[in-house]
Parts: sequence; C-alpha cells; structure tokens
Amino acid sequence: MSVAFRRDGDDEHLEPKFELPIPPGPNRVTARGAALIGVRVAELATQIAQPHDEAALTALKRDLRYWQTRQITAEVMPVPAGDVVEFGTTVTFRLGGNERTLSLVGDDEADPAAGLIAFSAPLARALMGAEAGELLPFGGKDDAIEVLAVAAIAPDGAPR
Repeated sequence: MSVAFRRDGDDEHLEPKFELPIPPGPNRVTARGAALIGVRVAELATQIAQPHDEAALTALKRDLRYWQTRQITAEVMPVPAGDVVEFGTTVTFRLGGNERTLSLVGDDEADPAAGLIAFSAPLARALMGAEAGELLPFGGKDDAIEVLAVAAIAPDGAPR
C-alpha cells in the first residue's frame, strides 16, 4: 500500500529533534562565563519542575543536557596579564578605518552585539598574540588591523 493512502498521524512526518551541537575544541570560559552557565543550568532545572506539555518538556530537557555538558567541561581560564591579546582580554583596534573594542571570551559567552566574540572566531584568531601598536593581516590584506590597546578582563567581566 502506498504511503499516500496510509495516515497514522502528522507526528510521523515531523523532523526529528536532535541534541544541540557542542562547539568543537576546548570549552574555555571566563569566570563570568562559568557563572552564566551555572545560572542557565539553575533556570532550566527550575523551569523543568513546572508543569509543561510534552514537547516543551522535551525541549527544556534537551537544553538542560547541553548546558550541563558545558558546565562539566568548562575550563575557567586564568585572568591574563593584559599585555598581549589572548583569551580573557579586551582589545581596541582599527579595522577598515573604524575603531572597535571587543573582548575575547568563550563560545557560550560570545555576544558580538555586546562586544564579546568567541576566541575561536576568525577575527579573534587574527588578533591573538598581538600587542598594542602592531599591524596585522586580515581578510587577505596586510596591515588590515592596527591594535591600539589591550587590557585584561576582570573576573566580573569589566576590562581592567
């Protein structure tokens, strides 16, 4: 019998829900990032305790598994000295004639709109190891980035 004539329900045609993908590489976090992960785990555990329909509960449990995994695998990085660009620093630089300030943080803490980029992002990788005053290649152009200032991020998340 053709599938067209058999109808057991709409659920059989729904896309399967997979686990949330874990970013590759080490799970480096700032002290602030570790605290944010802990808050997220606690929030999800509280939400799961509330009554939900089956689909919502399944989604919450999936999210909780993701964040618990991130919490278990988190490597809280030491606060850097702040003299070179590395994980846990805030860097001010000029790119394409525009001055920008970004902080290099972990994958889960990254929020480009708030000036937080993941240490694994291409721009962050281009900046790694640089000191104030250096010119760096980026996007196929030599001297595309001028590093203006570098400072360590304090444990509370603010530049020092």
